[in-house]
Amino acid sequence: MFDIGQKLLEIYTQLGGLALLGFILGRLLPPRIPMYVGQFLFWIGVPVSVFAFVRRTDLSGSIWLAPAIAWGAILLGGALGWLWLQVRQRWQPPNAVKSAPMYTVDTPSQGSFLLAAMVGNTGYIGYPVTLTLVGEKYFGWALFYDLFGTVIGAYGLGVAIAARFGEGDKNPWQVAAATVRNPTLFALALALLVRSQPLPAAIESGLQTFAWGSISGALVLLGMRLSRLRSWSSLKPAAVSLGIKMLVVPAIIGALLAGFGLRGMPQLVMVLQVAMPPAFANLVLAETYQLDRDLTVTALAVGSVGFLVTLPLWLLLFGR
Repeated sequence: MFDIGQKLLEIYTQLGGLALLGFILGRLLPPRIPMYVGQFLFWIGVPVSVFAFVRRTDLSGSIWLAPAIAWGAILLGGALGWLWLQVRQRWQPPNAVKSAPMYTVDTPSQGSFLLAAMVGNTGYIGYPVTLTLVGEKYFGWALFYDLFGTVIGAYGLGVAIAARFGEGDKNPWQVAAATVRNPTLFALALALLVRSQPLPAAIESGLQTFAWGSISGALVLLGMRLSRLRSWSSLKPAAVSLGIKMLVVPAIIGALLAGFGLRGMPQLVMVLQVAMPPAFANLVLAETYQLDRDLTVTALAVGSVGFLVTLPLWLLLFGR
């Protein structure tokens, strides 16, 4: 369908270059700067980008399958993660409980492990990857996957898991309310309402320029946040959760989509969204509900870097 080598070079240049710039800036700038950048993107940058891209995105066909695919991937990742924990608990020697609390019952580490296997970074990484690889025409698939799958999954089911395994005393509804207040959802609704209304060429062009600038800013922010991660412990359990999230689940979902007749660019977009590394929302939940922050941070860092390694695999399998 496209030149894989050329697309890989393009995505590595964009994703790696901007993230590296953010990583350098994150080390040089005051710690509060990433917070301000994140707030700007959350309240203005990403919503305006969604509004601009939706106006030029093809929303016909089977695009409404994207949320269902997202929830299938989330639940599959959780089920495989839970099954792995059950197997390890049965095989764990009784005298190894203190040295491996990961495999005892209902610990914060298990909560972090399950979230890492379920919820992916389908926004900050998923959006630019989709736009660079397949363009705006199929962006709607990634958008619907993220907003109606990942966002609701993270602050809905994710909150329930974090509250179940965590030690915090926060009201789950305080965090889950963030889903309803998400301005990107309102931007999507507005874009759908006025999608058929023409805008002056200057405004349309300005929206597109701002949208692409916000996507670049999101990648810079990703690098800034990675520069603040200090922990690389818990590598072994993180590797298992990443194997489930970024290898096993995408392969299964990709095969199932092919079996049900969904092929081509929509299939590729869905597989890539499924294969995204763990989301930063996991870190928010880990800090709010006192989960295993070291495991969460390790999974975020290793997964973000590892995606550059796994991306060619999915393009080779589903990009032709």
